[in-house]
Amino acid sequence: MPADRALVVGAGVGGLSTAIYLALEGYRVTVFESNGSCGGRANLLEFEGFRFDTGPSLLNYPWVFDDMFRAAGSSLRQELQLNRVDPAIKFFWPDGETFQVSSDLTQLSSECRRLDGGDAAGLFSFLHDARDKFSLSFDRLVSRNANSPLSWFAAAGLTNLTRLGLLRSMDSEIGRHFKNKRIRDAFGSYGMYLGGAPTDLPGIFSIIPFGEIEYGLWLPEGGMFSLVQAMQRTAERLGVEIVTSCPVKNIETDSDRVTGITLQDGSFEPSQVVVSNVDVPTTMTRLIGAFDTKRYRPPQMTPGVLTYYLAVNRELPELGHHSVFLPDDPSHAYRQLMKQGMIPDELPFYVSVASNTEPSMAPKGKSAVFILVPVPLISQTGHVNWKDASDRLLERVQARLTAHRISIVDSDIIHKRIMTPIDWSDQFGLYDGSAFGASHNLRQIGPFRSKNFSSRFKGLFFTGASTTPGTGVPMCVLSGKMAADRVAKWLRQEMVA
Repeated sequence: MPADRALVVGAGVGGLSTAIYLALEGYRVTVFESNGSCGGRANLLEFEGFRFDTGPSLLNYPWVFDDMFRAAGSSLRQELQLNRVDPAIKFFWPDGETFQVSSDLTQLSSECRRLDGGDAAGLFSFLHDARDKFSLSFDRLVSRNANSPLSWFAAAGLTNLTRLGLLRSMDSEIGRHFKNKRIRDAFGSYGMYLGGAPTDLPGIFSIIPFGEIEYGLWLPEGGMFSLVQAMQRTAERLGVEIVTSCPVKNIETDSDRVTGITLQDGSFEPSQVVVSNVDVPTTMTRLIGAFDTKRYRPPQMTPGVLTYYLAVNRELPELGHHSVFLPDDPSHAYRQLMKQGMIPDELPFYVSVASNTEPSMAPKGKSAVFILVPVPLISQTGHVNWKDASDRLLERVQARLTAHRISIVDSDIIHKRIMTPIDWSDQFGLYDGSAFGASHNLRQIGPFRSKNFSSRFKGLFFTGASTTPGTGVPMCVLSGKMAADRVAKWLRQEMVA
């Protein structure tokens, strides 16, 4: 069995990143992707002259991508034309109140003064505190492989645990700086995509809204799928072989180690290294035939999503690139969604009109509208008829938009596509239909998160949103680098042994 060959299952962002970094280490890498294109969740949908990014709608933490491209002899600037989106996100509440987030601190402080009793001091204390957390997190924790809780806490520095907010909730950390409930709800809403209410997640995640304010939000020319294409070009330039429309049937093992993969057509590809970019619990329960799934305890997962891709027959200047619609009582909605397994009475959802930022996404005078509604997991919604539910939920979204004098009526919609949690699961292997991978509660971050290597099978590694460091496009790029580091270190040890 060739010692320099590595196989990657899945060409999502994590899989492509792993392939790039492994190729830079000198390994012969082949990536097998079941779909006809790379990208995983970050894919492309085209119809009627419209183009839609299927998942992520904005790029953040641009230096993560620049580091990857520079390692490969290029740069982010050379690979992509980035357009800054600012102001990028606007929050709406049922009573008509809004909150516009911007990286322009003059604009943002004005918004905070408007909502928070004429005082912007809380904003600047928040930014100062979160900047400290962010630096500690990225310098010492996020991009390092940890073998044990002790090594992780040692890297953090025991005296820094309080500064990181690990002993407080995300809501408590945000509430230290802002009196206004709407600002706290807006910044806390990021927790929904991490798999928990802000009252349940560790305070370290207050760095997420900070990161978007500090480093900005961006859209590559041509949309987010342009990033996937740039990563694919880079991987292939480094000699990576990418095989699309080629599902993997099984990851094969012999006793306690990986031997390769079996493809859907029955052919066998040998390798002592397999990196799975499929969700860790999907890998362990569906791809490893020799594994006793009854013994496997999957992690708590983030919610599922219902996504709508609407080709709209007019421009929508009343919507920005990214608009978040929150209920009056988000905590009740989060409780219904994540603890009771119910579609919330009052829907939180967001709308992205990428064509307002990147005109090539829609024909002239028209709009490409993406709507994302968080919903419970498949295992919690076995009774739901998703065809009927998706129609009803779209009506509720349209009614909420109308209440804000934003009209997208049925006659405006030329054509639409819908993806349910079952579609996401079937097409991309998302475990239980979870849209954002494993949850980020205190028991599933850092050294407590699913590791990026298997303790059961030597030579099996993981990359992507369900392993370390976490969910989001930049984290998946870092996940690929960390997985590649694990592989290289393990192979060196195997050669010595």
